[in-house]
Formats: sequence, structure tokens, C-alpha cells
Amino acid sequence: MSKLKAGKYQAYPEYKDSGVEWLGNIPLHWRIFDGKRIFNTVRVKALETDEQLAASQKYGVIPQSIMMKLNDSKVMLALKGTDSFRHVAKDNFVISLRSFEGGIEHSNYEGCVSPAYTVLEAVKSIEPRYYRYLLKSDPYIASLQASTDSLRDGKSISYEQFGSIPLPLDDIQEQTQIANFLDHETAKIDTLIEKQQQLIKLLKEKRQAVICHAVTKGLNPQAPMKDSDVAWLGEVPEHWGMIKLKHITHQIIDAEHKTAPYYDDGEYLVCRTTNVKDGKLRLEGGKYTNNSTYEEWTKRGLPEVGDILFTREAPAGEACVYTGEVPLCLGQRMVLFKLDQTRVSPDFVLHSIYSGLADDFVKQLSQGSTVAHFNMADIKNIPLFEPPIDEQVKIVEYLSMVLAKYDSLTSSVFRAIELMQERRTALISAAVTGKIDVRHWEQPND
Repeated sequence: MSKLKAGKYQAYPEYKDSGVEWLGNIPLHWRIFDGKRIFNTVRVKALETDEQLAASQKYGVIPQSIMMKLNDSKVMLALKGTDSFRHVAKDNFVISLRSFEGGIEHSNYEGCVSPAYTVLEAVKSIEPRYYRYLLKSDPYIASLQASTDSLRDGKSISYEQFGSIPLPLDDIQEQTQIANFLDHETAKIDTLIEKQQQLIKLLKEKRQAVICHAVTKGLNPQAPMKDSDVAWLGEVPEHWGMIKLKHITHQIIDAEHKTAPYYDDGEYLVCRTTNVKDGKLRLEGGKYTNNSTYEEWTKRGLPEVGDILFTREAPAGEACVYTGEVPLCLGQRMVLFKLDQTRVSPDFVLHSIYSGLADDFVKQLSQGSTVAHFNMADIKNIPLFEPPIDEQVKIVEYLSMVLAKYDSLTSSVFRAIELMQERRTALISAAVTGKIDVRHWEQPND
């Protein structure tokens, strides 16, 4: 309730103690039943015409064919077997026995599921949409996760564990009203979130366009231009040279497919591909090594301030300038560019990697491959433009100023989305647990 606007929603006239920690006080006329008294397990053999269903937190239970198109990374699938597959009717619920991360999934379709799921069928009169919200609400999920240590160990949840948790049961008309209210209100919030996400996409595109223009056209609109001989690019400043990465590096060090042994803590970071993203070195989830290993793995070249870290695989083409914030050695699939800093600004090279010729080159190499992998010959031949060093510095300073504004705007939009998501979560929790009374709510003519 704390994240909902005070006074916007009314409470019920009278409450009682539910005796259930996760529910707290509930409306006086609501009843409480264990989950097994509202939902029973069903073991109907899959029909020959059933399409296999898949479940994810984002989409619920939907046909596998749709899920594959959505390409959701959290899909839980198994190859369709024989008698062990169970039929799922519309408005059944399923418990995933393979990976439980948040609530019981609701099915909008008929089909079948593998033995990795338990199918639930309501044995009392319910509005499925109400329980779809309830069983995904934060208070219920917290109670479910606290009900067994097996969840914290990454194991399965059983029907018995689900069935032992008390659930509210108001009359079906009230359930329907709550579901209608939440359908309408969450749809409004989701629309606002989608608009903000589109704004983030637009800001990202504009940000990229600013970088691309700066590293391929420069800052002086009056500068004499020449044909770049690149169809999509057009003209570039006449005094700029087109070079390859190998022309501006003293050394390119490849970690190949080997990595130093690493641990969760230590003095020296083992830089892996997961640590380099969007032009920055990210320490979250970092792995570390000890002094002797660090010395062994930096024999070929010690990372120094101004060097560029580059990922050659999974995900390929990410890069950042090493600023010396933490001593590190290269993990597998990482490459280190030791630049000739008398010729190039490291930050200019970094911007060029993410835009212009180099970015186009990297994307061309990635086409047609599900997991991009760059060989060293390709990496050495990454093309980019080379303005005079003083001009590079001015471009970097300009981009630093302009991109800071875009980054600030983007951060504000992300925060707005976060607040909307918090409000959505709070609204659902308040409505399904009876903390707000929506019995007299009427859908507005939007």
C-alpha cells in the first residue's frame, strides 16, 4: 500500500485477522482455505491432438510454437514423450518442478505438458484471472519460497508444498471484479512502460547517431570532404586517413581459449567476456585470482591504462578502455589492444569500435552466426578513421559532454519504469489480498 497514492483507493469497511502471515488482515467476509482445497492435481493423459505447452514467468503457459517465436530465455521445455505427458485444459494452472522462480503459471490454452510440470484444476468456483494475479503476487511468492528450503537450493516444489499454503477465497463475483480492475489498471501501466521503453530505444538510437557522425564526419561542418568509398557512409573529412586496427597498436594480445583459475574473491580480476559491456568494465559477478596466477597470466603483456579490452566471442565485439581501476589479467575469449597513444586517443578508438566503420565491420562478421566468434586476423583488420590526434581529443571531449546528457535522460526513464513496475506490483498485491476495496469500481470510458 505504501507505493499507492494515499486516498485514491478505499479500504474495506471491516477486517479480521486471517491468521496467515503473508495475508495479514483480510476483509471480514473473506474465507481462507489451504491451496489443496481450492486446487487439485489432474493427471489426464495427453491427447494425440495436443500441442506441447511451455511456461515462462513472462508469458505464462502458452503453445511451444509461440514460445519459440518469442525466443524467451526462460522457457522450460522437454521433448514430447508418450504416456507421461499430461493434458492441460484452458484455465488450468501448472507448477514447474524443474525451475521455480515466481508463482504458479496460468494456462490460456489447451495442450499438454511434460512430467516437469504438475497440472492444477480448481475444485471450487473461482475466477481464474483473480488467481493468476494472486499466485504471481509478491506476498504469495515470498510465502511459497519460504515454505521449503528446497526452493532456495534450486530444487523443485511439490503439490503438497503448494497445497499447504492458505489462500483467500471470496465470492466469484468479487474475484471477477478484482480481476477486471487489475486487467484495466495493469494494462494502463504496461502501456506507459512500453512508451518509456520506446523512448529508451529512441534515445539509444540518437546517442548512436551522434557517435557515428562524430567519428566519421568530425565536428567541423566546413571541413573539405572526400568520398569514403563506402556506399552507406558517403563523404568523410578530406584530411582523415582510413586505417586498420593493426596500424595503431603496439601489440594485440589474445587470451585464446584459456583462462586463469578464478574464485569469487581475490586481489586480481580475471576479466571475462561478461565483464565488458556497452563500453564499460563491469565488476558485478567478477571472478578473481591470486598473485602467482596473475603474474603467470600477464607475462605476455600487463594491461595498462589506455589499453582496450575486447571480447572476441559470446558476446563478441564488446570493448572498454582499461583505466586501471582494478588489476586484472585476461580470461578466455578476451583480447587486449595496446594502442600507440601518440597516434590515437583510446576513447576515440572505443567510440569508433561501437560506431562507424568498425561497428559495421563487426556486424558483417556476426551475420549468419548464432554465436559470433572473431578470429585474430579479422580483429587486426578492423577498419576505422584516423583524424589528427588533437582532433580526436576534441571529438572525445564533445562526445563526453553530449553523451552525458543522453545518459542522464536514459537513467531518468529507467527510474520512471522502475517506479511504474513497483506501483504495478503494489497494486496487484493490495487488490488480491483485500487491502483495497474495488467492489464498486467501474471501468472508465478511456
